[in-house]
Amino acid sequence: MNHEQAGCCRSRRALLVGTGAVGVAALTGCQTYGESAAPPPPPAAPTTGDAGTAAPDDGAATGGGAPALAAVADIPVGGGKIFADAGVVVTQPTAGTIKAYSATCTHQGCTVTSVADGAIVCACHNSVFDIADGSVRSGPANAPLPAANVTVDGDAIRLA
Repeated sequence: MNHEQAGCCRSRRALLVGTGAVGVAALTGCQTYGESAAPPPPPAAPTTGDAGTAAPDDGAATGGGAPALAAVADIPVGGGKIFADAGVVVTQPTAGTIKAYSATCTHQGCTVTSVADGAIVCACHNSVFDIADGSVRSGPANAPLPAANVTVDGDAIRLA
């Protein structure tokens, strides 16, 4: 190899190293891609539910602490309601008895999908849990849903 060819290779090597450094710098600058610079909108004012009952309050007026997830009347007896954003499922196995569990299935971590007829169902793989104690009725899950802490303050159900 002559001297001109050796200079050519050093130049290519320098070009490749420089291009790699520029690529890393560009990717580093993109780590916040997709994030919005605008602040989130203010929370909406409480509204009236479908049946004409007042929506659960935010806890500020009663000093109840955490915002209410729901009113007791919103949780059907023998059923329940999933609050995916809060990561809980709230049930009412018998009138006036409120229970809460993690909404994350113990089989593979899917969020449970429905509550009806005394059962909490995860449609990912059809695990079924009991609304009264979170135990497994049928698998493939082999561990119960962990209990979640909620309180009932008047008619408001709140995360504890």
